[in-house]
Amino acid sequence: MEISHIVDAIQSGRIRITDHADEEAQNDRLSYEEIFFSVFTGEIIENYLQDKPYPSCLVYGRTFKDEPVHSVWAYNEETLWAVLITVYRPDHRRWINWRERMR
Repeated sequence: MEISHIVDAIQSGRIRITDHADEEAQNDRLSYEEIFFSVFTGEIIENYLQDKPYPSCLVYGRTFKDEPVHSVWAYNEETLWAVLITVYRPDHRRWINWRERMR
């Protein structure tokens, strides 16, 4: 999966936001503008190609205030739609440089 596909879907309005992602965004006080910005300037750090019904990935990016954000996106290659599955502010005790999970 390529991040450019998710960026294009966001910019084209071909996105769906799950109720879970909406709740997590509110809990972490993240606006959709911040989430989308974090994808535009972000990178895929994990791929979950076996996820169903569509492959998904974990994106690491930063907010306008340069704060780390992780978001999980599924992407349907047939319809070109992206789904925001969840989003959160990563815990520094669980991540190395926000990109690698601690063991």
